[in-house]
Amino acid sequence: MPSLYVGIMSGTSLDGIDITLSRFRDPHQAECLDALCVPMPADLRQQLLDLCSPSSDELYQAGIAGNAWARLAAEGVQQLLNQNPVCREQVRAIGSHGQTVRHHPDQGFSLQVGAPSLLAELTAIDVIADFRSRDLAAGGEGAPLVPAFHQWLLTSPTQTRTLVNIGGFANLTILRPGQTAAGFDSGPGNALMDNWAQRHIGTPYDADGDWASQGQAHQVLLDRMLADPYFARTGPKSTGREYFHEAWLAAHLKHTPGVSAVDVQATLATLTATTIADSLQQVARDTNELYICGGGARNAHLMRLLQQRLPAQKVQSTDALGVSPDWMEAMAFAWLAWRFDQRLPGNLPSVTGAQGERILGALYPA
Repeated sequence: MPSLYVGIMSGTSLDGIDITLSRFRDPHQAECLDALCVPMPADLRQQLLDLCSPSSDELYQAGIAGNAWARLAAEGVQQLLNQNPVCREQVRAIGSHGQTVRHHPDQGFSLQVGAPSLLAELTAIDVIADFRSRDLAAGGEGAPLVPAFHQWLLTSPTQTRTLVNIGGFANLTILRPGQTAAGFDSGPGNALMDNWAQRHIGTPYDADGDWASQGQAHQVLLDRMLADPYFARTGPKSTGREYFHEAWLAAHLKHTPGVSAVDVQATLATLTATTIADSLQQVARDTNELYICGGGARNAHLMRLLQQRLPAQKVQSTDALGVSPDWMEAMAFAWLAWRFDQRLPGNLPSVTGAQGERILGALYPA
């Protein structure tokens, strides 16, 4: 029986830790046997969120938060194994992304906390982590990394497909038959909308985009945000909370006073949909099939906005391809662990801008 791999992903939305149990076979076969999400405790979420901005005693705070993240992830791994008829020895490795707290590709670094040595000790399974550093060392952006998995698993022999992962931020993968994939971060996904919903309606996120659907996009505010230079750049490019944060939104709101909270939410949803659609029109007009994964695939309002802006394509989730949009990223990091185990490259220079393919990750033995 092929070895099993656990994938762990904790994204910029900071809502939980996604964990998958998967097996991979050449050529291009992946099976997600089971998956779960461990909710992020409010205190840990705040600790990790605080680390995304400069503060005092950051090294200590990062160490404490990283250990707490690893303990929570280890509990999730144990729960996942307990609910499946597999033994620990069948799991070859864990691919752990950790939690990104700083991403500065222009300075050549991206920092994820997650204490992989502690995770290996707690689970008694080898851990592969630190996936982004080698791509950055080779001159790449270190992100997005998931397009390599998309290319390996989901390329069509006849149709151009575009996959859009909408987590806290959104990234595109363009898959053309017989060609290396292209891709980049288009801009904000759910992060700004989540922050605004937490602030104004007291919920972790705007479920199904129901609140945004009650407002109207404010055109002047939208135009100001769309004028940001990031959206005019071509890929490779990546972004995160270091760039698109609450202060970025506040600076635009300062110039458009009087916009209601619900209309701001509607405008943020429109910003996400518009920047995704504009990116696709710029680089992948030949797209025949469009698939969405990540939390955004569960936002009915956002999916409607995308369909309105891309009438020539049918907007659907990756469920249609047999891959749950909820577990795509965690599966990708299980796959990266498998690639590391096989001593095979895990990045796409065409996406990240790295100087050649690299085996990504570092081994933390159990």
